[in-house]
Amino acid sequence: MAGAFGGWRGDFKGFFLGLRANNNKAWFDAHRRQYDEEVKAPLVALLADLETEFGPPRRVSRPNRDIRFSADKSPYKLNIYADCVRGGYVSLDAEGLVAAGGRYMVDDAQLKRLRDAIAADRSGKELVGIVAALRKKGYEVEGQELKRVPPPYPQDHPRADLLRHKRLFYWRRWPVEPWIATARARERVAQVWRDGKDLEAWMARHLDRD
Repeated sequence: MAGAFGGWRGDFKGFFLGLRANNNKAWFDAHRRQYDEEVKAPLVALLADLETEFGPPRRVSRPNRDIRFSADKSPYKLNIYADCVRGGYVSLDAEGLVAAGGRYMVDDAQLKRLRDAIAADRSGKELVGIVAALRKKGYEVEGQELKRVPPPYPQDHPRADLLRHKRLFYWRRWPVEPWIATARARERVAQVWRDGKDLEAWMARHLDRD
């Protein structure tokens, strides 16, 4: 129910640590009610509280991992996460809470548009300013994975560091502390997403156009 978020008051840390030690169907089934009530329900309530400002959730993670192409055959995820259409990403695990934004997943067409927008003088300089502002507020901003600037852009391009990015996102992590069991958790997530609104708008303009 919207407005019902009061933090993660149950033993979510114990749940995730237990699942880490016993990642199997029998253990999960025995603790399914704890997962539903102490892990998932607060996240759903958080998203409902934030929906007016940030839109509905784009997805809420399922507990099951896709193990078809993974060497790790553990059947269950050790976190829960979600993202909103006008906000960002939020994740909870045994270590704490993460709030983030930007683009972690970028397809080939979007990557080309991202690089073209970085290379263009006006949009590129705008992005430099947005990234600098986020870092000034203490956020980690990541996505640089290539050692060299990809063609056709010159190696000495003034925004070479950003051109080496294959994705671009910002994030903040908080360790498990008492405030996670209160409504203060909602305000921290909301502030991270507010701080990233300029980046979200830039991405929407340059990556999501037809």
